[in-house]
Amino acid sequence: MPDQALLEVNDLDAFYGDFQALFGVSLRVAAGQAVAIIGANGAGKSTLLKSIAGLLPARPDAVRLDGVPIGAQPAYAIAARGIALVPEGRRLFPSLSVEENLLIGGQLRRPGPWNLQRLYDLFPVLAERAGMPSTALSGGQQQMVAIGRALMANPRLILCDEISLGLAPIVVRDIYARLPHILTEGTALVIVEQDIAQALKAAAQVYCLQEGRVALQGAARDLTRQAIAAAYFGV
Repeated sequence: MPDQALLEVNDLDAFYGDFQALFGVSLRVAAGQAVAIIGANGAGKSTLLKSIAGLLPARPDAVRLDGVPIGAQPAYAIAARGIALVPEGRRLFPSLSVEENLLIGGQLRRPGPWNLQRLYDLFPVLAERAGMPSTALSGGQQQMVAIGRALMANPRLILCDEISLGLAPIVVRDIYARLPHILTEGTALVIVEQDIAQALKAAAQVYCLQEGRVALQGAARDLTRQAIAAAYFGV
């Protein structure tokens, strides 16, 4: 892995009130790299993304972007630095059209390769449905809008929370087939995923969380099914 990381998470703890959800989690993401976070329900995967995105408080030095501590910064400041979140459940604005949802992602006006036309090239079905309410789309199409909205911010890093949740396998494969196009633009991806097979195909590095701790980490190509199962279930 390259020495210079785009994102570094160092010994991160996270809390919901008095309840501790993460215990000393560390990870690294290089520019243009895909990293998968796997684990059972309640393992702390979404909490990790929320902590990176500034939705949960963290020590300043627990999260670094390009070596700069950002752990204590608010979510809007972290977004302006180039980290975008695709939340679980997509969280589209139901009163807005597909195109209006996408344009909201571009409000930061960060320079970069992504604009409406590039997104419509990546997801042609969205161009066909640009004027429709987001609620009229299928679940897979809504997920494309959520990813497109994040891309419109021209981020350096996208945090994707449960891309495959509730989607048919053929739709999941279609969405994952577009991710290499995002990586080729230099944008890094952190993908929280319960579909382990998809995660291993998409990512260069994999981290498995178990009860808020990193139970296993390594290059996707080197991890065996037995090692993943042991870390996933804590056996």
